[in-house]
Amino acid sequence: MNGDATPERKSASIGHLHSPEAPYEERAFEISIPDRKSASVKSFFKNREALIAKEKSQRSDHEFRQNLSPIAQKACLLAGELRARELEAFWSTAQNSELEKQELFPGMIFNLAKSHMEKTSLWKICQKMPKGALLHCHLGAMVDLEWVIETAIETEGVCICLLGGGLVSKDDVRAKADVRILFQKNGNADGSSIWKKGYVSETWVSLKSASERFPNGGREGFVQWLKSRCTITQEDNVAHHLGVDDIWRKLQGAFQTIAPIEFYEPITRGFIRRFLQTVKEDGVKWVEMRGMNRNFRLEGEHEHTERRLDLVRVIDEEINTFVKSEEGKGFWGVRLIWDTLRSFNTKTIIEDMKFCIQAKKSYPHLISGYDLVGPEDDGRTLRDLTPELMWFQDECAKEGVNIPFFFHAGECVGDGNSTDQNLFDAILFGSRRIGHGFSLYKHPLLIDMVKEKKILIESCPISNEVLRYTASIMSHPLPALLARGVPASLSNDDPALMGHDTSGMTHDFWQAIQGWENLGLAGLGSLAQNSVKWSNFENQDTQTWLDDISAGVNGTGIRAKRIREWNKEWEQFCLWIVDEFGSL
Repeated sequence: MNGDATPERKSASIGHLHSPEAPYEERAFEISIPDRKSASVKSFFKNREALIAKEKSQRSDHEFRQNLSPIAQKACLLAGELRARELEAFWSTAQNSELEKQELFPGMIFNLAKSHMEKTSLWKICQKMPKGALLHCHLGAMVDLEWVIETAIETEGVCICLLGGGLVSKDDVRAKADVRILFQKNGNADGSSIWKKGYVSETWVSLKSASERFPNGGREGFVQWLKSRCTITQEDNVAHHLGVDDIWRKLQGAFQTIAPIEFYEPITRGFIRRFLQTVKEDGVKWVEMRGMNRNFRLEGEHEHTERRLDLVRVIDEEINTFVKSEEGKGFWGVRLIWDTLRSFNTKTIIEDMKFCIQAKKSYPHLISGYDLVGPEDDGRTLRDLTPELMWFQDECAKEGVNIPFFFHAGECVGDGNSTDQNLFDAILFGSRRIGHGFSLYKHPLLIDMVKEKKILIESCPISNEVLRYTASIMSHPLPALLARGVPASLSNDDPALMGHDTSGMTHDFWQAIQGWENLGLAGLGSLAQNSVKWSNFENQDTQTWLDDISAGVNGTGIRAKRIREWNKEWEQFCLWIVDEFGSL
């Protein structure tokens, strides 16, 4: 309050004075409350607004907001009004008696909210939005599982076997049985035995026959049963008391069951096409995916043979076919971040690094970078892997190839433990982007370094929630990073295994705009534009990469061109919002 100002005041009579000796609370007195239009109150509110504006000027999306066109500004206001209305009308049980038993509320966990969010107008906006690039995803978890399972059933020679007795009746037995599904030349055509007590362990039977003879609902029941084996279910989602390690075991088991199906050549080719069709329909123009599999098999091959380079060839062929097709028109393309499980021993990792270098030399346009994947808490740290990583850098230099790092780091709830410290090593190793970076908000110095070194955080909010790093979108740390000016983008990580039932990113976009008040449509647009700005469209040395990102839309290369294309789509999208919802 300004000392020189004489505020206008209201008077309020509280009581009457009966005697000087009356208790304090009974004494008569008057209080004067400053009027909201008084100079002192106006001054306070002015200072308050200035403080909020100063903080917002430090946000990572500040520049994007400052450059919004009048149409975009109106679209952002409309999206905000729509969000506010739906918070009251759709997510409030007080306003909708049908929802009282379901206890809906803003920010409820994804698996419970999914079917409800898809009915909202805000969902329509997120679905229509140009999403730019998908920078963090794992190929084996990118296509809806019902398609994968149905395709496997119809693929000649694909068989199923169990390690142990037959899956007679009990659901808990079927939920835990060790199931294997692969192409086999000599599989038994009759699949009925697998559901009986007399089944002999490791006997291969026709997947199609087995599915049709599933005791609980035939083929349709079989598809749903196998899908539940490979998906983080609603029951899994709410069992937070079991912790991060438990849910990771379910996820790893899902990969082990579904990956052999997906990485059989006839299925792989259709799988990649469906993945690209789906993400393009969802507004994605560019993909950088992790997705190597050591057990890829060519058509008709049932014995394991080294086929990693064949997998790269097949991926490259299918990408080129899609981009050149009519349905792929306007899609920018895909690059592959070579990945290795961080739990492997040194010999296996070095072998895999050699294959990565070979692939880069044969497919320089396709291989984007290198990463180590798998649960950070249960794998080798970057500190432990330092000798191998330095060998890889030296070997790349000798072979004349440039394979930058795009490390997973900070995908943990630790604070100062060895897993959390992967963030330090990722930065020191020059990782161009950081996958997840969930624990970064605990490190003020590293936050400053990430900003200085122009490192993007590939944030995957729903994945972080499903894997129990956060209870819900409301307690996710990304808003804290954005407020500190850290550049980030949104990705979906493993959507097919986490209950999305699609390869698209709309669910993550919806969760972000609905959950974070400060984000809004403008903030969502900034995250999408960032994904384009930090895409690895071409091979660049470190300095060229940094200079190109700094230049952004004002550059002269592919990056600047793609940003301009996205900016044009953004304006068209904002115009659509104004036309569609302008009568609110």
